Amino acid sequence: MAGGVERTLRRRIRTVQATKKITRAFELIAASQIVRAQNRIAANRPFRRGMQRIVLKTAREDQGAESLVGAPEDPRRVGVVLIVGDRGLSGPYNSSVLRAAEALIAQHRARGAEIRLYTVGRRAISYFRFRGRDVERSFSQMADRPSFEDAREVADPLWSAFEHHELDLIQLVSTRYHSAGRQFVAVHQLLPLPDPDQEGEEREGRPAQGTTAGGYTEFEPDGASILKHLMPRALESELYSALLEASASEHAARQRAMAAATDNADELVRTLTRTMNRARQDSITTEIMEIVGGAEALRSAKGA
Repeated sequence: MAGGVERTLRRRIRTVQATKKITRAFELIAASQIVRAQNRIAANRPFRRGMQRIVLKTAREDQGAESLVGAPEDPRRVGVVLIVGDRGLSGPYNSSVLRAAEALIAQHRARGAEIRLYTVGRRAISYFRFRGRDVERSFSQMADRPSFEDAREVADPLWSAFEHHELDLIQLVSTRYHSAGRQFVAVHQLLPLPDPDQEGEEREGRPAQGTTAGGYTEFEPDGASILKHLMPRALESELYSALLEASASEHAARQRAMAAATDNADELVRTLTRTMNRARQDSITTEIMEIVGGAEALRSAKGA
C-alpha cells in the first residue's frame, strides 16, 4: 500500500516539474516580448500625437466639422470596440476588459441606445458567442505583434459606419500600458474626436492650458477636404496605438501569471516531496516492525 502511494506521488512530482518547465518558458518569452512592445509604443507616440494635433486643429477651424469634435449629448447608436487577446494564460487580462465592456454596454442600454459590437481577439469572439450576443465584426490574430495594416483593417468598417451616420459614437475598451508593473482598463472615445478642452474642464473644473494654439491657419485645399483624408488616418493611428498598448499589457500580464504559476509549482513539488518522504519512512518503519516481529516469533518458537 505504501509503495503504491509512493509511486503515485513520484508520478505527480514529475508531472508538476514538467508543467513548471512550460510555465517558466512562457514567462521568459513574455518578458522578452515586453521590451519589444515598449519600443514599438515609444516609436509610435510622436506620430500619434502629431496626427491628433493636426486633425484637431483642422476640425476646429472648419465650421462644418462641428460633429467631428466633442462628445454627443445623447447618442442613440453606439459602437463599442473591444481589444482582448487570442490566448489565455494571462491572468485577469481578458476578463477585466470584458467586464468593463459589459458595464459600458449596460450603461448605454439603460438609456435606450442601440449597441454595435466590434471585437478584436478570439477570447471576445468565444465570450459573446457563448452568451448569444450579436457581433457586428470580429477580428483575430492581431494580439502578439500588431501592425498598422491590422489597425487599418479594424478602422475601415468603423469609419464607414460613422461617415454614413450609422453610428453617433464609437468607444474603445482596451488595456492601457503604463509600465511593466501597472496596466489598467480604460474606455476611450474614438469618434467623434475627444476635445482636450472639454476633458480638461471635466477633470479639473477648468479648460486645459496649452491645448489650443494661437494664430491663424490657412488651409489649402479647404478644411473639409483635408479632414476627409485625415480622419480615417487619425482613427487608424488611435487603433494602432491601442493595439500596441494592449499587446504590451497582455505580455506583462502573462509574465506575472506564469511567474506565479512557476512559484506555485515549486511549492507544490516541495509539499509532494515531503509527503512522499513521510510515506517512505512509514513504509520502512512498517518493514522493520515486521522483521522484528518475525525474529521474536522465531526466538519464541525455539525456546518452546
